[in-house]
Amino acid sequence: MTQAEIKLCSLLLQEHFGEIVEKIGVHLIRTGSQPLRVIAHDTGTSLDQVKKALCVLIQHNLVIYQVHKRGVVEYEAQCNRVLRMLRYPRYIYTAKTLYSDTGELIVEELLLNGKMTMSAVVKKVADRLTETMEDGKTMDYAEVSNTFVRLVDTHFVQRCPLVPATENSDTGPPPPAPTLVINEKDMYLVPKLSLIGKGKRRRSSDEDATGEPKAKRPKQSTDNKEPIPDDGIYWQANLDRFHQHFRDQAIVSAVANRMDQTSSEIVRTMLRMSEVTTPSGAPFTQPLSSNEIFRSLPVGYNISKQVLDQYLTLLADDPVSFFFSFFCYLHKALGSLATATLESVVQERFGSRCARIFRLVLQKKHLEQKQVEDFAMIPAKEAKDMLYKMLSENFISLQEIPKTPDHAPSRTFYLYTVNILSAARMLLHRCYKSVANLIERRQFETKENKRLLEKSQRVEAIIASMQATGAEEAQLQEIEEMITAPERQQLETLKRNVNKLDACEIQVDETIFLLESYIESTMKRQ
Repeated sequence: MTQAEIKLCSLLLQEHFGEIVEKIGVHLIRTGSQPLRVIAHDTGTSLDQVKKALCVLIQHNLVIYQVHKRGVVEYEAQCNRVLRMLRYPRYIYTAKTLYSDTGELIVEELLLNGKMTMSAVVKKVADRLTETMEDGKTMDYAEVSNTFVRLVDTHFVQRCPLVPATENSDTGPPPPAPTLVINEKDMYLVPKLSLIGKGKRRRSSDEDATGEPKAKRPKQSTDNKEPIPDDGIYWQANLDRFHQHFRDQAIVSAVANRMDQTSSEIVRTMLRMSEVTTPSGAPFTQPLSSNEIFRSLPVGYNISKQVLDQYLTLLADDPVSFFFSFFCYLHKALGSLATATLESVVQERFGSRCARIFRLVLQKKHLEQKQVEDFAMIPAKEAKDMLYKMLSENFISLQEIPKTPDHAPSRTFYLYTVNILSAARMLLHRCYKSVANLIERRQFETKENKRLLEKSQRVEAIIASMQATGAEEAQLQEIEEMITAPERQQLETLKRNVNKLDACEIQVDETIFLLESYIESTMKRQ
């Protein structure tokens, strides 16, 4: 765990959960697994606060626990899972793209709450959608429920592990911590619920849905509460499935850039057909027949079976392609995407000549300095400077092959080579530092203009309440003038800067995702 990753985890935890949770989370990331009382002692935090912080972290799958032989429960932070919080906006946007506003809000609720029952998600989302609708219109629970089922069917949402029934029925003393298990075939099994109702709008705090003031409302008995139909069955967002979708989209985009739109659509169809049947960490997609691909092509693509076979042959014969006759070699695809990312960074950082040398060394595997000069057709002095620049930045490496055991420089070959895995790790580390700097800059910008932002929010709240009571236009204009022209300009500048920083975070995270996927895939194969 590098310092850059720890710093980024600290910023993300503080932004999402506050200082106490951040303190406990970072302590566990630095020290590894520890029992409750040791965490409280080392962090100087009260036992009660540590328990609450751990509850929050476990609820969001950021901390796991293990029971040791002596009955001691130890808690361990999941650093990789903490870093995934950076990708939350992308998960939500993907759900919106695939399943409209309803899917967006379902995934957003699950990410914000960690784990929820299906009935709770459906009611909350229906209420939120009803709030945005015109007066008189409401969102039906059944419609939200159908979208939830579709998300489960495509594995974007999955069940959480449960305490087995046998553990609950034991008459002996309870274990120090429950053991959670889940059967793989039940992971995407939706319980049959008859959720009947519509979303409700928020009322004034002094009135209930019937319009009666609180004082006149009869006190309801807590014993008459209806049992929750799916009590104990919790759901969470399946981040691996989202990552699989992102990987597939990157592959489709790469094929479109190299060939044409029809090729990319054929590849998209192949990946879509095997997206649920292929595990997220598999090196290959499931093999498909030409007839299956032809039948699954979108309706708008009127290409014949013969043309499809020609495209499949073209994809398989391309020397840099990661497609074979009827399946995709995912590990090779991730390697090609990571290599393209490295080439792009070298070009942006050092210029086109350095990029030419980098691609040459990548292609030839090992080259001496004289060979680089000849093949790249670059003067010796310039080639030497460029090679040393990239060597000092760890984009390329130098391998010594001695002719004699004494390693004398005059009798040693010095070969330049590109270690893609090492370069990808170096670039990933820099990306983590970049994102941490972007978050800190955004927090600084917001803090510097805190007073102005609070004033703007107060004015907006006053205008909204006056509009609800039917205030005249002149009165609203008068309230709006509370913010002066220079202040309004300052707010616009702040908004523009924060939007730029947010966009940069998302762009850097796309690079992080490609590099992480390639490194993870490579480590699994070793």
